[in-house]
Amino acid sequence: MRHWRLILLATGLVGLAYLVHRFMPTQHNPFRPPDLTEPLGLATCGKLTALKYNEEMCRQKLAEAEVEFEVIAADGAQARCPLEETLNLKQSLTPYSAAPLRMTCHQMAALHIWERHVLRPQAERLFDSPLRQIQTYGSFSCRNIAGTGTRSQHSYANAIDISGFILEDGTEIRVKDHWRERSAKGKYLTRVHKKACRLFSVTLGPDYDAAHADHFHLDMGSTETCR
Repeated sequence: MRHWRLILLATGLVGLAYLVHRFMPTQHNPFRPPDLTEPLGLATCGKLTALKYNEEMCRQKLAEAEVEFEVIAADGAQARCPLEETLNLKQSLTPYSAAPLRMTCHQMAALHIWERHVLRPQAERLFDSPLRQIQTYGSFSCRNIAGTGTRSQHSYANAIDISGFILEDGTEIRVKDHWRERSAKGKYLTRVHKKACRLFSVTLGPDYDAAHADHFHLDMGSTETCR
């Protein structure tokens, strides 16, 4: 009797796995390959993690999403901050104020998802205006975390600092001026910060400390923080 129960259980699990694979929307299905153009879903975070360990697939998915980048060879000559092979972001859906931006592939993938599925739609929703430019303080920078002897994720080209946004109608949204403001600008910043926490390992803003009063720090390091 027990033998038949195990067979029935195994059959049921196989059937359930098939139904999940066949009919569940791809953004919620952990068994489907990553697609940077699909909406955010339950499986998005896990798929980004998978890209971290599959550089070839990561670059392929960026290319499929029409992100233009160039491969930068490993630079072990930098004694303080040697880098593995990284990418320079040349063109995405929205221009950045600083270019090119050097970063790891999975950091670039997370950034593109945030841009495509969060920043741009929220701009249209709240302001009825497309996003024209993303303002950034940069990505790769050989430095420590402020006030510590620990290397920042910027030192590994695994982080980016975002200071604000400019819309097509000329509207400027600045972290320094509009964070927590009771306005459409404040609401925009709150929403995109919250969504960033779902995509990046670490999302830091003005509520974290004074050093982040004017920007969002986003990285794909090994720790997890949302502040």
